[in-house]
Amino acid sequence: MSVQQEAVADGEALEVWIDQDLCTGDGICAQYAPEVFELDIDGLAYVKGTGDELLQAKGATTPVPLPLLTDVVDSAKECPGECIHVRRVSDRVEVYGPEAD
Repeated sequence: MSVQQEAVADGEALEVWIDQDLCTGDGICAQYAPEVFELDIDGLAYVKGTGDELLQAKGATTPVPLPLLTDVVDSAKECPGECIHVRRVSDRVEVYGPEAD
């Protein structure tokens, strides 16, 4: 079962955050999901909040819209810095990213 199928089956809300200390600035995430990720002038990727504002606080999270879940997961898979973390909101368990089981 894919992450998206699990999320739909469980009805779990998911959120995503980026560890800028590991970000390589390749911009793959922004290519896959520009509604969720954006590169800033410092060359690093950040998540976007509601209203498209860049969330630059360390560990800032944003909800993963279900229609974009596949794009967000693909971003995490392809990220050379392995810095994208997707986790359940309810218990903060990482379901995709470098710390996922």
